[in-house]
Amino acid sequence: MKKLNAIILTSLLAICCTTDIFAYSGSVTQYGNVAYDSNGNSYTTCGNTTYCSNGTSYTTYGNTTYCNDGTSYTTYGNTTYGSNGTSYSTYGNTTYGSDGSIASAYGDTVYYDSPDSQNSDDPTNNYYYGYNF
Repeated sequence: MKKLNAIILTSLLAICCTTDIFAYSGSVTQYGNVAYDSNGNSYTTCGNTTYCSNGTSYTTYGNTTYCNDGTSYTTYGNTTYGSNGTSYSTYGNTTYGSDGSIASAYGDTVYYDSPDSQNSDDPTNNYYYGYNF
């Protein structure tokens, strides 16, 4: 279960670190050591690194995951803190983001959603988020 959770976490980071999000929702499903998102991306984990089919990678050392875009996420207890100022707290199978995002894990699939709280005309008003599964 820990490996599944790590794969799903890094898969969600992959989706969120590489996408400008405006009312974004979808799912990630894990099969073996590969996870697939609802956008057609795949994520393969080898050791402590997850590689996304879109060229993004994520490496975890201890309780911190580093994205190749420079963003990092550190987990303490049930809360993950992003270097971009966001935080995500997990209660049971559901994670709540300080940005209003939410994700729920059911079996091998995680469903995620974020609110439409951004001004799409402002390209600097984009955010990324991570989940602590």
